[in-house]
Amino acid sequence: MYRPSHFKEDRPSVLHAAMAAIGLANLVTVSADGMPQAGPVPLLLRPEEGEYGALYGHFAKANPQWRETPAGSPALAIFMGPDAYVTPSWYATKRESGKVVPTWNYATIQARGPITFFEDAAALLDLVTALTNRHEGGREAPWAVDDAPADFIQAQLRGIVGFRLAITSLEGKWKMSQNRPVADREGTADGLARNGDDAVADLVRRGGAQTLG
Repeated sequence: MYRPSHFKEDRPSVLHAAMAAIGLANLVTVSADGMPQAGPVPLLLRPEEGEYGALYGHFAKANPQWRETPAGSPALAIFMGPDAYVTPSWYATKRESGKVVPTWNYATIQARGPITFFEDAAALLDLVTALTNRHEGGREAPWAVDDAPADFIQAQLRGIVGFRLAITSLEGKWKMSQNRPVADREGTADGLARNGDDAVADLVRRGGAQTLG
């Protein structure tokens, strides 16, 4: 990923927090014949596994992506945070010189590493339980896996395949107008807020490289 120095974010703690906050990633794999495939997958981060942690998720067994991906082959998980179009009309520089162009602000994280698969029922139950607890935990009346009949859950587990992506490379990019003069950044944040893009406006005001949660 192209990352000019002012947009780089490499702190694992910040990247891990953002990945957990985002939850969903596009998982890119490559088949044995070199054909790339991609699909959106909710992912569970286990930061304690290895230098950068590991990502867990699951495919439907009917999904050909996992069948066509050799075990141990490289995979890429792409997490996208807040993003918004930035018009040059928000820049003070437009009024001063006119030498401005549009751009797009965004936050993104790329996690790379080998992918392996598992079908063990106990491991799959642990994964779906952890994923459910992660996203249900803050709700007023959280749903739990064991709220459903056990035989129904076992049938559901037989229809999925789990995977683990052991992260060997982790890169973040927070492109939030850090390369613009202060007056342009202030104008951008104000314009984004007026448009309802509050999350991006907040990151622009805070200098970009911040957690997303």
